[in-house]
Amino acid sequence: MNLNISGHHVDMTEALHNYVSSKMERVERHFDHVIDAEIVLEVEKLRHKAEATMQVRGATLHAESTKEDMYAAIDCMVDKLDRQTLRHKEKGQNHHQRQARHIDPEVD
Repeated sequence: MNLNISGHHVDMTEALHNYVSSKMERVERHFDHVIDAEIVLEVEKLRHKAEATMQVRGATLHAESTKEDMYAAIDCMVDKLDRQTLRHKEKGQNHHQRQARHIDPEVD
């Protein structure tokens, strides 16, 4: 997975970068067809915002979260992305499999 992490009005420390990377591994574990992910962390006064856009095979997934703590915003954003990837994964599966017809040889 190509992971691009940037920040607006935030010092991108090694701790923040590692935290986002470790949380995004959970999304990749559930859905391994992630092509590219762009994470933007932003701070405005007391508002901490985490925003992610993921390119997966067949779709583009987007999630964002705003909290008073950056780590809480990242956790909430990853939870939203995880739900979206699971939903996208299940949508690709064929739930309408044809059932074999049972033919009773005695009834003719």
